[in-house]
Amino acid sequence: MGTLALPTPSRRQWHPEMRAAQRIMANMATSATKSGKGGGGGTKSAGAATDPFLPRQRKVREAMLGHELTHLLVSSPLDVGYLTGLTGGDSYLLIGPRQPGAPVTAALISDFRYQEELQPFADKLEIIIRKRSMGEAVADLLSGPGVERVGIQADIMTVAERDALAKKIGTKKVVSTVGLINKLRSVKDAHEIDLIRRAVKIQEGALLEVLPTIEAGQTEQAIAARLESEMKARGSAAPSFDTIVGAKGNSALPHYRAGEMKVANNNVLLIDWGATYKGYHSDMTRTFALGKWPKKMAEIYEIVLEAHKLAAAALCAGKSSAEIDKVARDHIAAAGYGEHFGHSLGHGIGLQIHEEPRLSHMLAGVKLQAGQVVTIEPGIYLPGVGGVRLENDYVVTETGSECLATLPMTLEWATLG
Repeated sequence: MGTLALPTPSRRQWHPEMRAAQRIMANMATSATKSGKGGGGGTKSAGAATDPFLPRQRKVREAMLGHELTHLLVSSPLDVGYLTGLTGGDSYLLIGPRQPGAPVTAALISDFRYQEELQPFADKLEIIIRKRSMGEAVADLLSGPGVERVGIQADIMTVAERDALAKKIGTKKVVSTVGLINKLRSVKDAHEIDLIRRAVKIQEGALLEVLPTIEAGQTEQAIAARLESEMKARGSAAPSFDTIVGAKGNSALPHYRAGEMKVANNNVLLIDWGATYKGYHSDMTRTFALGKWPKKMAEIYEIVLEAHKLAAAALCAGKSSAEIDKVARDHIAAAGYGEHFGHSLGHGIGLQIHEEPRLSHMLAGVKLQAGQVVTIEPGIYLPGVGGVRLENDYVVTETGSECLATLPMTLEWATLG
């Protein structure tokens, strides 16, 4: 398809979510326009035979039928990237029906800044370079015949944007949707799993480089900085989140951030870190002792390790989120530490560090599906004393799961110095 231009200049304001998403998506899925290799197959262009994006668009159209939508306006930058490979943040994707005579099949709506990088997509998508506000450009496209029910991402679009669109095309035509694409994103294709696998490899390599350099007297911040630098040197666009390095009692704070506490001999050190590769995240946690393990911490380490192993062995498509959580939670509770494991067992990862599904005792109705990638991260936290958490990333399969991590979790391996 060609490139169209719509008349008159204006600039729309970005949501804070859009700015964050553009940073998160830096280097994401460049295989849509460049050559590459991977488990899901890199693509040489947006129209290559191994293009992972076209099957995703087909799944969205199937979901649209279930909601009786003739069109879907995708305004989340993450979702636009997921469905097309485009990394620019200020672009919308309009998906329509395939019927002959429909005004739009699929169109990327953007502006002059992205005109050059949009060209490789022109053989699969209609490219529209707007010269007026995004709202006006979208309204123009949706003002023609055949537009009956337009789904919008109600959790992304502002109320003002929704109202303006409804005023232009008619209130009855605008249908709010929430999580339609998120549900599809929760099941990864081979291409996505390969990118997560690469992120895991990056973070593991970085940790192995840093571990021999850790000594008593170093600050949490210094260790975190070295770890993030090593990940970046290996190809990570950015840390998946603010790296957690918790020494001594700080290890008992599940979402602690590295501070000025110094690592001490014969005490614990918890490290929770992750890499981002072409937009996809990894997430792992290991707990160490520098020198001799304190007796109580060594005891809870073995309990957490066994809880992790039991949950990983139970992980399988068809089982409920709550069922997997219960396996680990019951083991920890039976050891007398139930009240010290207060968070969910895990969460999905992908284009976001936290996405569906969650592994939680509160989600008995959520059934796991093959292709979902989740963390398993049981922990025990003793206030003022210390905590232990052990986390790996797993691909859910029909018969069980595949662990993407290769680093050991034994107490012996976790003893430094």
